[in-house]
Amino acid sequence: MTVYILSRSPNLYSTKRLLEAGLAKGWNIRIIDYLMCSIEIMKGELAVIYDGELLPVPDAIIPRIGASRTFFGTAMVRHFEIMGAFSVAGNLAIQRSRDKLRSLQVLSKHGVDMPRTVFASNKANAKDVIKLSGGTPLVLKILEGTQGVGVVLAETQKAAQSVLDAFYGMDVSLLVQEFIKEAGGADIRAFVVNGEVVGAMKRQGAEGDFRSNLHQGGSATAYKLNRKEKSMALSATKAMGLGVCGVDMIPSERGPLVMEVNSSPGLEGIEKATSVDIANKIMNYIEASISPLGDNKKRRYKKDNIGA
Repeated sequence: MTVYILSRSPNLYSTKRLLEAGLAKGWNIRIIDYLMCSIEIMKGELAVIYDGELLPVPDAIIPRIGASRTFFGTAMVRHFEIMGAFSVAGNLAIQRSRDKLRSLQVLSKHGVDMPRTVFASNKANAKDVIKLSGGTPLVLKILEGTQGVGVVLAETQKAAQSVLDAFYGMDVSLLVQEFIKEAGGADIRAFVVNGEVVGAMKRQGAEGDFRSNLHQGGSATAYKLNRKEKSMALSATKAMGLGVCGVDMIPSERGPLVMEVNSSPGLEGIEKATSVDIANKIMNYIEASISPLGDNKKRRYKKDNIGA
């Protein structure tokens, strides 16, 4: 079995753990810096060149695509998929998950509950946007923000209007969401692999911070999902079409609300909080999903093997 981990750095915890889990199975595992790849496209023939080397087509890929490199990263994922490689996260699903607005639209269509959200252009009246979102306090999120960066809590009408006017003046795209006070700065991440919740943790924001992201100083403990939370996590995963993902939910008086579905969830927090070998779960998913192509696999897939 040949598996490529598409990652910018071999030193990241998640990348190292995935490498260890694959090697433990006796597989041929390679870490490929996808930004070092070039793709070759000809009539009925596709190839990937990596640092001057023509890469053999792998059995599977594990995308670990950084948010700032989504366009190039998903182009590489798509190329490998068309050549016949199995991906634990498809290129279209990654694109959906990375676009905060698009992901919420998809989740809404599939009946997944979420905080009340408003999106408007900088031509909109700030007072109208605040009113549509249910009034203050409210949360403002930059569409391109990750790991809690670009998330602001506006507690008063005046503060909300000032922040909206400032961001709209810079032509920054924003989501405006209701603030779930009863969550107390906590959220829940469910880690889903192949349609099964394999681990969950509760993340608590640092004192005085409403954001629960571990990158912002939050802490994590193992958590047992109730039936509704588990159902919500699986519904969100199915709606986004992801084989491996982290579903972030926030507790509220009306039940769990989905905040985000992460297509490249980190393994460090969830493995340390739960003591579950998540990396091995991902490798088992790959093993169950494909059969090795054997000696007849070609270094380049000809036109008869190219799918759309």
